[in-house]
Amino acid sequence: MSLKSSKQTTSPLLPLPKTPTGITGLDEITSGGLPKGRPTLICGGTGCGKTLFSIEFIVRGALDYNEPGVFMAFEEKTEELAANVTSLGFDLNKLQQDNLIKLDYVHVDRSEIEETGEYDLDGLFIRLGYAIDSIKAKRVVLDTIENLFANLTNEGILRSELRRLFGWLKEKGVTTIITGEKGEGMLTRHGLEEYVSDCVILLDHRISNQISTRLLRIVKYRGSSHGTNEYPFLIDQDGISVLPVTSLTLDHAVTSERISSGIPALDKMLEGKGFFKGSSILVSGTAGTGKTSIAASFINSTCLRGERAMYFAFEESPNQIIRNMRSIGFDLQEHVDKGLLKFNATRPTLNGLEMHLVTIHKLIQEFMPEVVVIDPITNLITVGSISEVRSMLMRLIDFLQTEQITVMFTALSLNTIVSEQTDEGVSSLVDAWLLVRDIESNGERNRGLYVMKSRGMKHSNQVREFIITSDGLDMVDVYLGVDGVLTGSAREAQQLQEVAGVALRDQAVTRKDREIERKRLVLESKIASLREEFESVQEELNKSFVDEELRKEIMEKNREQMIRSRHNDTEQP
Repeated sequence: MSLKSSKQTTSPLLPLPKTPTGITGLDEITSGGLPKGRPTLICGGTGCGKTLFSIEFIVRGALDYNEPGVFMAFEEKTEELAANVTSLGFDLNKLQQDNLIKLDYVHVDRSEIEETGEYDLDGLFIRLGYAIDSIKAKRVVLDTIENLFANLTNEGILRSELRRLFGWLKEKGVTTIITGEKGEGMLTRHGLEEYVSDCVILLDHRISNQISTRLLRIVKYRGSSHGTNEYPFLIDQDGISVLPVTSLTLDHAVTSERISSGIPALDKMLEGKGFFKGSSILVSGTAGTGKTSIAASFINSTCLRGERAMYFAFEESPNQIIRNMRSIGFDLQEHVDKGLLKFNATRPTLNGLEMHLVTIHKLIQEFMPEVVVIDPITNLITVGSISEVRSMLMRLIDFLQTEQITVMFTALSLNTIVSEQTDEGVSSLVDAWLLVRDIESNGERNRGLYVMKSRGMKHSNQVREFIITSDGLDMVDVYLGVDGVLTGSAREAQQLQEVAGVALRDQAVTRKDREIERKRLVLESKIASLREEFESVQEELNKSFVDEELRKEIMEKNREQMIRSRHNDTEQP
């Protein structure tokens, strides 16, 4: 048979069957869940969340996928387990009553374990087999398996019984999670990863600068593609959430739809239309330049359109922000009461950067806002390096752009920085960058706003004076004088001078108009006098001419009369 014909007869490879865990984010990074009908090892140190992972795997399977499960514990009693997970919203007692799960506690006394050739797990097989059959379980958890081999140093017996246990579980066709404590230089104390070779998940609980972060890594997953990075995960009242925070591709959709910034004058600087929907915006500036006010204006405009917005604050409490914004005409409390605006205010030191990212990710997915504000990102420097903050913000921007959520960051620029770049280096990541700067002159401190960049649209390159009033925010054109840009009272003085100049020019023009009118009247009077004089001379001339003609006519008549008289005298006898 030729090589070509051999390829034609080859049957297509079937994908590895998987069991979804139901744990938020874990199925995504495992491309579908854990290997079906095979054991999976979850290992890690104390307090990293192994038991909670296992419990949620069993509960989600029973509730969401109609797969009953058995949880066999070797450390905690069933009553303790049920009490510990009530804070996550899991009612294990009710699930047991409904035959959806079965909890079993196996007490192992280390002093009773003897290293003899007859040591085996037959009793465990019988007990576990009965539990599986009683509820027709599809999922099994063994937590923590090291307790079965406490003080057992005979490596031959240990390996033999582990192989038997894992082989027996595969024969039962159940998807199994086995938890193990992290060992010295190994993933587990007894090297379980050598026997559970299909899927191994490592949990880690790190403390850095007195801030804790929980991380998950898939060490290996035979026969399946999977995420290879470390992923932060969060344990809260809704269970466990794993965040696949690393975006490997830049293929998110974009739109040409525009949304208002909440400041009409700023929209005018952006082609009169505002920002692109789903874009990222950075507002940076020194302290007191109005960054939070710009963010609040953006939020207020969003809520007035009936859209949802979420405000993450790292510096002020929600009550502070609501009170302060009321002084400039924004009633954010009204939006909160209507369910359009949600605040989340925490100190950056509450969690590590990864945990902050997971929290933001989770809250956004729950609330589904159209606009997000993070104020300020500069405070995150206290819990991570500049490169770590930049990486975290890059992943956050990727997530928000994928969800078509518009985000506005505020950042504090330090006076000691020569360049305009922010400490976090995020200005190159965002689509639009607004810079608010102090303009000091004539003993005054005023604000100037620049559009440093706005991708995909024409925008003004002119500086505008940024004004905060009790009726909101506005921008006015700055005045360019001999000494440069004029703002504040200098601008107002220049405006008054221009008004006064206009009035003086109007008065001068009026005065000239009156003078011209007088001269016109004088000249018209002279013209009328000359016209009358001309008419008089003309009349006199005409009179002489008429008199001459009349005299000629009379003389002619007299001559003719004389001729006739003479003729008559000659004809008489």
